[in-house]
Amino acid sequence: MMVPAVLLLLAAVTAVVAPRLLARADWPDREPVVALWAWQCVVAAVLLCCALSMTLCAAAAWQAVRGHVFAPAPPGVVEAYALGAPGPWAAPIAVALFCAGLWSGAMLVREVARARRGLRLREAELRLRAPLLPGEEPQAGRLVVLEGERPDAWWLPGSAPRLVVTTAALRRLKGRRLDAVLAHEQGHAQARHHWLLHCSAALASGFPQVPVFAAFRDEMHRLVELAADDVASRRHGRLTTALALVELNEDRGVFGPSPTSQTHVPQRVRRLLAPQDRLPATRRLGLTATAALVPALPVLVTLVPALRVLGLGLPS
Repeated sequence: MMVPAVLLLLAAVTAVVAPRLLARADWPDREPVVALWAWQCVVAAVLLCCALSMTLCAAAAWQAVRGHVFAPAPPGVVEAYALGAPGPWAAPIAVALFCAGLWSGAMLVREVARARRGLRLREAELRLRAPLLPGEEPQAGRLVVLEGERPDAWWLPGSAPRLVVTTAALRRLKGRRLDAVLAHEQGHAQARHHWLLHCSAALASGFPQVPVFAAFRDEMHRLVELAADDVASRRHGRLTTALALVELNEDRGVFGPSPTSQTHVPQRVRRLLAPQDRLPATRRLGLTATAALVPALPVLVTLVPALRVLGLGLPS
């Protein structure tokens, strides 16, 4: 019964160490897409540790669960996990982890339902302010211009995703700067960034006492913007994208001394104006592969007793 305890310890170590390593690294701002992948792998590893530990604890506590989990296993594998004497803590841990899983699912459902309510409200407002012409059908990827005094542009997901821009943005942004803003929003849409934001928000709201989930949410909000900035800058240039960000946000007080909810905008502008070279392709590939190994580690830890019994070369 050591494996469930090792998995929980591994989850705790991953949740504490990995965010600190990512925070100290100098490459996430240079490679936000790789950083997004790394953060997802870290969180997946933590969740996988908990799920596998729950499964083994439940198998130790209840014979019926054990029969289903180890049904296809060869003889001797069950004995290798020492599930015969589970101890008094196996059932409570399994129940606690199962409840945590249900709570995570409930938080995700709540977050998605909240997002859909907000989407329906925005779609209703859009239909009111920019109604379709007689005989016109909603089209995915359609550009919608709204009358508005505030420069703004956003991607509206849904059954017929649309790119919305206000007339104030059209008046302020000229030429390639407007194209850069539109490319930024299209970058969000193509990468499905809204799903990352929903999942990270669900974990952070469901487990506010767990720092790794709060850091995951904050970094997702920051990194998806950097990734979309890179999409725009590759198409229209870094200076053009930076000037578009400044013109779009200069009336919102984000460049003043008082902090606002958009304090990341000046950092994004500085990053675009003073760019660092991208990492070599070999290092990007190495970081991606290393991050993928993080969620593979809990699986390997779980399978070690079985692999020993099957004689696949692991030391006893």
